[in-house]
Amino acid sequence: MSLARRILPCLDTDGARAVKGVHFEGLRDAGDPVELAARYNCEGADELVVLDIAAARDNRPTFLETIRRVAEQLSIPLTAGGGIRSLDDARAVVRAGADKITVNTAAVARPELICELSREFGAQAVVLAIDAKHEHNSWKVRVRGGRTATTWNALDWARRGVESGAGEILLTSVDRDGTQSGFDLLLTAAISRAVSVPVIASGGAKAPQHFLEVFTYGAADAALAASIFHDQVQSIRALKSFLQSHGVAVRLPC
Repeated sequence: MSLARRILPCLDTDGARAVKGVHFEGLRDAGDPVELAARYNCEGADELVVLDIAAARDNRPTFLETIRRVAEQLSIPLTAGGGIRSLDDARAVVRAGADKITVNTAAVARPELICELSREFGAQAVVLAIDAKHEHNSWKVRVRGGRTATTWNALDWARRGVESGAGEILLTSVDRDGTQSGFDLLLTAAISRAVSVPVIASGGAKAPQHFLEVFTYGAADAALAASIFHDQVQSIRALKSFLQSHGVAVRLPC
């Protein structure tokens, strides 16, 4: 019996508001994160991800009050991150109500952070976020909200992150982010083959077919989307019914 695939709405926040852009740029207001969280909790989301996308860019702590207010609305797991640079930062996020913490920029700068977080909270609570952009026939890791290039190959970094103690990979295609042109199936499949932990695909979702493709051809364990849920282009309930009718195991809402 196959494990159920997960659907994860994502709240990218810039302070106290949810925002969304294209290729990580041109951010627009997408609503109140607390109201959105309550809606997704009722609609049958499997988990919720809250990312303070401005924290690393602005070199400031994660917006903890937003996490607290969002967590109060949920009966599902909450993953939160953005600007987590130390164990103390992570502890504050967990105290605010997160079940998992996600790291990106700070982990690239200091990979030992993943080991420290895994020892403290367990690998199951550590999500390594990887923003990858296709460059010169490979995928390169981007940091600081997708704005800054690194020399890391995304596959190598995913393997290194899992070896260091990450229990899950949140993989975002910078090229597909906000385009609603479909997930990057080649990238997702390559990372899924490279690691032994669950991979969450992100970037480019619009139609139910896109989710079906990423679960089948992309071998993703979970799929994340933002604007199509925020703008009510697609409901989570209808999406799960579509996936089930096409043979994908999902948890249907009551």
